Amino acid sequence: MPTFEEITTFITEKPLATAVIALASLAALALAFLVLRVIWRATAWLFSRYVAPRPIEDVLTIVAASIATGVSAQGMWRFSGDVLGLDGPLRLLLFAFIEVAIITSAVRARRNMRENFSAGIDGIAVWALTCLTAVLSSMDAGSFPEAVFRLAAPLVAAWLWERGMAIERHRIRGTGRINWRLTPERLLVRLGLAEVSDRTTSEVDAHRRLTRVALAAKRAKALREAGAPDRKMRAALAKLDKAMDQAVEHTGLAVDAGRQEALLAQIAALYNTTALIDADPRVPWEPERDHRPVPARPELPPALAELVREEDDEEIPVIDPAPQVVDTAQRAVLLRQARAYWDRRIAKGMVPRTVDIAQEVGIPLPLAREWRALWKLEPAAHALIEQLYQQHGIVDTGAFPAIADDGRVLAKS
Repeated sequence: MPTFEEITTFITEKPLATAVIALASLAALALAFLVLRVIWRATAWLFSRYVAPRPIEDVLTIVAASIATGVSAQGMWRFSGDVLGLDGPLRLLLFAFIEVAIITSAVRARRNMRENFSAGIDGIAVWALTCLTAVLSSMDAGSFPEAVFRLAAPLVAAWLWERGMAIERHRIRGTGRINWRLTPERLLVRLGLAEVSDRTTSEVDAHRRLTRVALAAKRAKALREAGAPDRKMRAALAKLDKAMDQAVEHTGLAVDAGRQEALLAQIAALYNTTALIDADPRVPWEPERDHRPVPARPELPPALAELVREEDDEEIPVIDPAPQVVDTAQRAVLLRQARAYWDRRIAKGMVPRTVDIAQEVGIPLPLAREWRALWKLEPAAHALIEQLYQQHGIVDTGAFPAIADDGRVLAKS
């Protein structure tokens, strides 16, 4: 590098050459500035167009795949020179033909996936060409670690491309990954070593102890109703007492209102399992799920239809006379209650009136009248009604007149 004195001497002796060199330097600086500005703008445009809209994982995938492709291309450069004997411009033009084919197939596969929702044959070609270039690059390796490295680099690039394609495919299709039926979590739940719900240890222990109490109570109740021997009853009651003691001791059942309600809810569910046969299963596509029409009443005989009259028992206050029973399960429960009341009264020699049934069960008068009209024609009730008519001249006016075996209507003329 020239010293300062030499530079000063050159400027003094050759001022014209110094001026030309200065102008050329200024022009080179201006040209370098323009080139750098163009490169900066092009880089900013490429970044805003292709990099900024993409997620960071896609950008990193492209960078890593580019590095892996470069490693594979470097291996093919050595293979083309050492094995194929290519040199000079021919080697420069032909060494990376497989990498170019891989990139072309990857672009075509992405386009097919966006248009046809499938990578197609081009996706298979990406993996086939990747395996080919990986094998060729590793064949010219000088050591086993180098061979493993050159074999792994293209496969890493293909794997990153495949994961990027899978994410975009799920985004376009709107579908997610498959859910395996056999997973460690499901196996642990199946073996009872894990739980699906996120509960603490104390909550799990309290629930199990309350369940033991409810099951023991159900067992004791079933034995008592079945008339089990005293030995079995004592064993069931002892088990129930033990379970209750442990629940009170470990769950705070005596003072915790929430645990008390939970225990009662379990007992109620276990005691009323037979009510499930009267449940009202409703299809999910039913237009109005909360309102079901009452089934049509059976047609009455002509003799009864002519004698239907409005009665004076509507003047007696009845619980909720307006609404109709529309729920099938509730209707079945009320029907059993009304029938039990009817049988008790008939066994005592008395025929209940319509208002008696309505007040006892809490149902509307039309519904009580319908049920009474069917039950009063049974032999036991009919015999009581006919006896009252023959002995005292009392005509049944609860809902409909009774009909004798010969078709004679028991009503005053």
